[in-house]
Amino acid sequence: MRFSYYQRLSRAEQAIYRRSDDIHAVRLGANQQPLVELAAAVERALAGGQPPIIEGTCAALCRMLTERLGVPPVVVRVLAVRPSDAGSELHGLYTAGDGKPPTIRVWMRTAAHRRVVAFKAFLRTLLHELCHHLDFELYRLPESFHTQGFFKRESSLFHQLVPRSTARPRIT
Repeated sequence: MRFSYYQRLSRAEQAIYRRSDDIHAVRLGANQQPLVELAAAVERALAGGQPPIIEGTCAALCRMLTERLGVPPVVVRVLAVRPSDAGSELHGLYTAGDGKPPTIRVWMRTAAHRRVVAFKAFLRTLLHELCHHLDFELYRLPESFHTQGFFKRESSLFHQLVPRSTARPRIT
């Protein structure tokens, strides 16, 4: 199943979309324990609520992931309150180009209540933005589309970093 915007893409973009959609997982290889420990450190840092510490642990996690995957590093910035307008909030942003290093920006507090974002949502946002980087650097895609494959890659990273036995159940 393709998302509805697929029909509005050019033929070349549709080909890129299909390539992206065919990649379902990011393989991190053996000995994921150091990555699992860094993800847990991100959780602890987030609970502490101090942006420099959160940024440092997120940067360390992304550095270890990019090194393991053999791609260039990415700069990580953790910012305070999410930008918002008309009921929507920006959770994260990946930028590259213009001679500047690729950068991931994630926001640690909600716009409406200025509360620290839940760990699972925060980590998924970080990994989502990292997946954009991987689309360009690992998979050599000229565009990074939100495809089902893209979201599966994000989930595969999350579940390797937060094994199901340690993932917290959803509270409703």
